[in-house]
Amino acid sequence: MKKQDISGIKALLATKKKIVIVPHKNPDGDAIGSSLGLCQFLLKGNHKVHVITPNDFPSFLKWIPGSDAILKYDSQSRICDALINDADIVFTLDFNAFHRTGDMESVLEESKATKIMIDHHQSPDDYALYTYSDVSMSSTCEMVYHFIDMLGDTNLIDKDIATCLYVGIMTDTGSFRFASTSSTTHHVVANLIERGANNSEIHNHIFDSNSYESLQLLGRALSNLKVIPESRTAYITLSQEELNQFNYKKGDTEGVVNYGLSLDGIILAVIFIEDKQEGIIKISLRSKGNFSVNEMSRAHFNGGGHINAAGGRSHLSLHETVEKFISILPSYNKALNNE
Repeated sequence: MKKQDISGIKALLATKKKIVIVPHKNPDGDAIGSSLGLCQFLLKGNHKVHVITPNDFPSFLKWIPGSDAILKYDSQSRICDALINDADIVFTLDFNAFHRTGDMESVLEESKATKIMIDHHQSPDDYALYTYSDVSMSSTCEMVYHFIDMLGDTNLIDKDIATCLYVGIMTDTGSFRFASTSSTTHHVVANLIERGANNSEIHNHIFDSNSYESLQLLGRALSNLKVIPESRTAYITLSQEELNQFNYKKGDTEGVVNYGLSLDGIILAVIFIEDKQEGIIKISLRSKGNFSVNEMSRAHFNGGGHINAAGGRSHLSLHETVEKFISILPSYNKALNNE
């Protein structure tokens, strides 16, 4: 972030402000962790701060400090609209295009508040007065730490803020195993632990709170796993009927796509999840090496993200979406087999 931008933000935050923080729709650990970590930091400056998510988030994130105060736009739109329209500043975290907020898109576009973006995804839209965008970063939570550092306020990071930021870094790096995990990431994490983040306790909250039904759903997902050897690809499907059968709850399929990527020789893994309420097939893509699922998702599935992790959607049926995916794979075989 440019020095003049930091100076501008410092001047902006020098007096009490009404601030709204917004993550993307279907927020994950990085979106929730960065929003709550930034919120609690700004509260220390005596600002009036609200976190508004477009919709609900997984139960395994609802222990995070400050999560009980989060407003959800899909069920509290009237109060959320009022807060956004009255805000002096709107921070947008872990996304870089308003359409990623679903029904919040228009109210954010129309808001007269000063917009500040903090995000690590590719191809950001040009809507913010201050943009902190860095695709090399492991997570938005790591960026929030650096943002606080650039403001000269790391001394304000307490146990709650450290816990929030640790959650997002841990989840977005796949417990520090993804290529985006740098030596700087580890230095940041070490600092957060020194500030009070309990790494083993956080891991247990996130990864060791499965329900019996969620494990049964995982079993069904793995039984649906298919491999296309010539394309070094694995994919998983889950229909709405299967989700209903195992009493699916938001977050139950988090990380399931990585099981396909864990297979020996597999470079590309995809999961297709039917969502009849929204009338779409949700798609998560993961890859190894230099194969860009961001480019694949943007080209074919109305999505995007990072080189090795992206999301998309399809308005075709589940069967038709899988057939489309299989039909485009041959054009990527050379790239997949060169990895």
